[in-house]
Amino acid sequence: MKKCIRNLFLLSAVTVAAGHAAAETPSAEEMWKIIQQQQQIIESLQQKLATTEKKVDVAEQKVAETQLEVEAAADAIETAQASNHGESWTNKLSIGGYGELHYNSHEGNDQVDFHRFVTYLGYEFTDDVSFFSEIELEHSLAGEGQPGEVELEQAWIEMDITEQHRLRAGLDILPIGIINQTHEPETFYGVERPEVETRIIPSTWWEAGIGLNGELAPGWNYDAVLHSGLSTTTNIRSGRQKVAEANADHPAFTTRIRYTGIPGLEVGGSFQYQSDITAGARAGSNSANLIEGHLDWKHSSGLALRALYARWDLDQQLSIAGDKEQWGYYIEPSYRFVLTAIPGDLGIFARWSELEYGNTKEEERYRIGINYWPIERVAFKFDWASVDDIDANTYADSLNLGLGFSF
Repeated sequence: MKKCIRNLFLLSAVTVAAGHAAAETPSAEEMWKIIQQQQQIIESLQQKLATTEKKVDVAEQKVAETQLEVEAAADAIETAQASNHGESWTNKLSIGGYGELHYNSHEGNDQVDFHRFVTYLGYEFTDDVSFFSEIELEHSLAGEGQPGEVELEQAWIEMDITEQHRLRAGLDILPIGIINQTHEPETFYGVERPEVETRIIPSTWWEAGIGLNGELAPGWNYDAVLHSGLSTTTNIRSGRQKVAEANADHPAFTTRIRYTGIPGLEVGGSFQYQSDITAGARAGSNSANLIEGHLDWKHSSGLALRALYARWDLDQQLSIAGDKEQWGYYIEPSYRFVLTAIPGDLGIFARWSELEYGNTKEEERYRIGINYWPIERVAFKFDWASVDDIDANTYADSLNLGLGFSF
């Protein structure tokens, strides 16, 4: 571009000189003056050209600097956008929890208890690796001589192997029954958890282990876990070691199959094998098997039904709990509907259960009541319960109120 401008100026000067020559032939003195004038014009044009070239250089430099600034700004915007879309650690952190307050009146003995307060903490390291934990304070006050405990109920890592299968390792709740894994208080009827899922399945029941879970086919889900076992010579519930310096010489194995292919329906079954339920405390074979089956059905009309059966078969009977066979089942129909006078839903239910967990512990239990949900995750509860101790031929009634929530 610069050469083109210079050539144009020179061509113009030559053209002017040629024009004068064609008009008349000047003398030598006039020719010298013309040459000097043309030289002045050429010098003036060269000065202007140099100035123009300098301005062009400055402009080009400013354009280059502006381009660098634009690129730097674009990089900063991309970094900020990436941070806003999940790169920040705060977006990978999840916090939650639940709590439940109980009032129980049993034959003139009234008691109020903040039964549980639980906090959840989770973290998503990547799209394929995540962490989850649960810490619980029972009975409001823990410490020496106090009624409560502080417990770590969950602390596990889960890794996606494929889109359908995952590996999970750590401290985890076992995949057995209805209540054990999903036990937030607003998710079930009644102030207290079903007795069968407390005595026969000792919910909440967690162990340390490693396992797989996932989907075998559309609607068919599985779990398989190798984990630490129970340690008891007295009764099932007291055998939970809670992964606190637990005996690990005698592992256990749990597997579960569930069908959830129909909306609102879950049908499932679990099997567990304990290699030594006494953890070596007694000689001989002390293996034990637990089988469980359940149905959890919710219809869009508000009708629902829960039913569960669980049974232990032990090689040797436990010293207090007695029988080598311990079993229980319950049936719970319910109906939930939307209120018109006040916000929220109301649910009514009845639960009938029978269980045998010792020579003197064959019981029939009845519980009827209502749940009121002002919002989905808050529930006020009322129920009346009756226990018929068949062997002792005695009855006991209780009135119970509860408040439960999760977040």
